[in-house]
Amino acid sequence: MSAPQLKTDSKYDDYDYPTTSPTVQSGHPGHTTPEQDAQVYQLRTQLEQAGYSERLDTLSMLRFLRARKFNVNLAKQMFVDCEKWRKEFGVDNLVRNFDYKEKPQVFEYYPQYYHKTDKDGRPVYIEQLGGIDLTALYKITTGERMLQNLVIEYEKLADPRLPACSRKSGQLLETCCTIFDLKGVGLSKVSSVYGYVKQASAISQNYYPERLGKMYLINAPWGFSGVFGVIKGFLDPVTAQKIHVLGSGYQSELLGQVPKENLPKIFGGSCDCDGGCALSDAGPWQDPQWTRTPKWAESKPEASTTIENVPSSTISTHDPQTVPPPSSAPQGVAAAKQAPLGTGQ
Repeated sequence: MSAPQLKTDSKYDDYDYPTTSPTVQSGHPGHTTPEQDAQVYQLRTQLEQAGYSERLDTLSMLRFLRARKFNVNLAKQMFVDCEKWRKEFGVDNLVRNFDYKEKPQVFEYYPQYYHKTDKDGRPVYIEQLGGIDLTALYKITTGERMLQNLVIEYEKLADPRLPACSRKSGQLLETCCTIFDLKGVGLSKVSSVYGYVKQASAISQNYYPERLGKMYLINAPWGFSGVFGVIKGFLDPVTAQKIHVLGSGYQSELLGQVPKENLPKIFGGSCDCDGGCALSDAGPWQDPQWTRTPKWAESKPEASTTIENVPSSTISTHDPQTVPPPSSAPQGVAAAKQAPLGTGQ
């Protein structure tokens, strides 16, 4: 019996990394049925007829189809909405030209970063929510720029991070291992954090589907597990089994998924990157053996103006308790909302 393979399209598929998913589950790359292959073809054909010519590769088509339970019409609408948002948000220009100079100062209040890999080879994404102070943050940056940064981090997750991890592991990796540290998230911060999470969720669930691998909510405050247990009952079972709510005694379970040498010391690991793990962006995507030039960087953008920070005098127009609503909203915290909504599988 031959090994499972992704059924590719030579017009759109130009992968230089493994394309067979380690997840032996119907609808995942290398494990599709003839009917699902036909649905990929049907979705792509309809999008071509509607005038689309980018991001029609087979892996992308499968992600949109899985997110909509292989309903071609719903997957098509999701894709069309995504492309409309990408144009309005200016994603292609952002990923090439955005300069987040204020990142070190932002991270003093709200660290959000990718750091090495878990035992399955997936990128580890970490957020520490306990120090969020939006009033202080808006003296450093703006809500719009925070969202823009999260969007480009999602773009860089897709390329070069996941391809580099796939090359190193020898199998297709499409998802992340996410760690949300809830230490210090008390009642006084709930409204502020929730408002940001609510806005951030829109981009995650609507425009970057199928990126959740596993999620660990650590240092969960008293009572959180009970509340989340009720919510979990409404989730898709595939999504629900990926979410683990842990209290302060999380280290044993977390280290069962993330190698000690890859986990920052602050969480019980042994990693202590020069300059701090949060700003290191350490991972296979930094290793010339595994990384390649991202496809979005290969061609020149139509506009090449660097997108820099704006004067803090513009911040006063924003409500300090919520992120100002741009066209849409992003990642990271986004994944937290993505999972409860049952869209990331």
